[in-house]
Amino acid sequence: MADLTNVVIYHNPKCGTSRNVLAIIRAAGYQPTVIEYLKTGWTKPQLLGLFDAAGLTPREALRTTKSPAEQLGLLDSHVSLESLLDAMVAHPVLVNRPFVVTPKGVRLCRPSETVLDLLDHLPPGPFAKEDGQLLIDHEGRRLG
Repeated sequence: MADLTNVVIYHNPKCGTSRNVLAIIRAAGYQPTVIEYLKTGWTKPQLLGLFDAAGLTPREALRTTKSPAEQLGLLDSHVSLESLLDAMVAHPVLVNRPFVVTPKGVRLCRPSETVLDLLDHLPPGPFAKEDGQLLIDHEGRRLG
C-alpha cells in the first residue's frame, strides 16, 4: 500500500493556486506535511535543494507579481543568483508557489493540476478547482 504521508507542500493559504494544490493532494487521500513558508521562512540550502530538484534557477522561481521583486530591483537580469537567494531568504514571499515534494519528484505546481504528475493516484472524480474547472471527470479520468 502507498505511503500517504510522503508528500510535502510549501504552501501559502492566501494563494488560490496553493489552496487548489493542497485540496487535490488531500482529495487523493494523502496526508501531506504542510509548510507555511511565509511563517517558517527559507534557508539558502533549502531553496537551492528545491530549485535543483525542480530543475529551476532562482530567477525562474522568483515571484515577480504581488511581491516586492520590482521594488527591490530584482527584475534586472544583472542581479546575481546569490543576491536573489539572499532576497528570497529575507522576503519569503519572493518565492513562487506552491512547491510540492513527493517520491516522484519536486515541482513548482503552477498551474495547480501540475501536482497530478507527482501523485501515485488521483482524487476520485468528479473533482474541480476552486474556480469550477473540472480536473477529474466522473469516471476518475484526468482531463486536460
